[in-house]
Amino acid sequence: MRKARIGVVCLTRKTYDYETAFSLYLSRCEEMEKDTSVQWKIYKENVIEPEDASRAIHYLLQEEVDAVIMVSGTFHLGHLALMINDALKKPILLWGFDELPYNGGKIRLNAVCGVNLDASNLYKAGVDNFVVTIGDKVDENWIKAIKGLVAIKTTTIGIVGYRAQGFYNVGIDELNLYKNTGLLINHYEISDLFKMQASKEVIQKEKEYILSSFDVSQLNDKQVDLVARLVASTLLFLKEKNVDALAIRCWPEFAATYGISPCAMMSILQGRGILLACEGDVEALISMICVKALGEATPFMADLSQVNFKEDYALLWHCGVAPCSLWDKKCVRSLDTYFAGGKGVTAGFVLKEGDFSIFRIDTARGKTRLFYEEGTALPMEKLLTGTFAKVKFAHSVKDVLDEVVNNGIAHHVIMGYIRYKEVVKILAKLMNWEVIEC
Repeated sequence: MRKARIGVVCLTRKTYDYETAFSLYLSRCEEMEKDTSVQWKIYKENVIEPEDASRAIHYLLQEEVDAVIMVSGTFHLGHLALMINDALKKPILLWGFDELPYNGGKIRLNAVCGVNLDASNLYKAGVDNFVVTIGDKVDENWIKAIKGLVAIKTTTIGIVGYRAQGFYNVGIDELNLYKNTGLLINHYEISDLFKMQASKEVIQKEKEYILSSFDVSQLNDKQVDLVARLVASTLLFLKEKNVDALAIRCWPEFAATYGISPCAMMSILQGRGILLACEGDVEALISMICVKALGEATPFMADLSQVNFKEDYALLWHCGVAPCSLWDKKCVRSLDTYFAGGKGVTAGFVLKEGDFSIFRIDTARGKTRLFYEEGTALPMEKLLTGTFAKVKFAHSVKDVLDEVVNNGIAHHVIMGYIRYKEVVKILAKLMNWEVIEC
């Protein structure tokens, strides 16, 4: 995973106040450069004639930009944006500055008309991966969308094993995924992970962390050792395979062969910002990558569970894999053995309160859809096992469930304590994906 490289160019025309426009362009680029989460590739010459556009294109190609902001400093030739798009074929933000006060009764910029010209030209040329913004500040939601797309395209993803038994709905068409995102999935056997031999020192350090962080009264010494070994060996696996994020077939082989399920390990490592999707759900993992790029360091892959229509709430629950950093710090944070004949070692705690969103990239019937909903996580006592949050959605829980089941959304959603509704709409437009929301 790397930072997004965003190119910026300023399109002007000498019949307008192009020098003032370019000065505004440079000052606003200085403001953008304060965001160091992006690699800014700013072309610091006015683009007025097609020859200027050719030089700008050479610069942007050389810098290998992921997306480009075309600033309509003033009204300008229609050639310019089309030339840049044809050469780069990257997502575009058409940005027009607010009009300046009149000077002698003459329109000084006419920048909005320039944006209109470019948008019309691109649309009529069959180009849809552009977004328009007007004002004195760049569209932060567009920048976030580009961050999400770049994170998806540049993260090295692996799958250990396969999808969980019977979970046909989380299977993927790998070549269609490659066509849409450029992603290639690295496949590993479960035994490849089991074979990793971490050092005794690292295992002991992880064991000490477990004992200091969780109530392990339900576990025996062997189970604590197995969790520590699995944490250490997974870290080693990620390093040796040069993989950033993993989807793992977590049952039934782990409990049967290794001796415990990987849930506790996943909770611990996800609490450190490592992205791990259980049950071999690759699109859930890709969704987690996107959510992390948008600002949630430790997203949670959850089931929409235990809906209560009368009181209008649901549980976002999973068997015990939520990042341990999301603990509410009120209940006892434990490791439990409540399934798989006592081998299902999982984390157990209530998630913290606060505003959240749920999100999923999901493909069905040849189309990729983005599901999104917002809500608030409420306080709750630890009344059951696993990791969970009691939530109230922005819409009724019945409406949310109806959207999920009527559109065939897979049964895992990604919870994060951030909101980004407008970003989802931009992602969908740039990628020609559908948005599903209440």
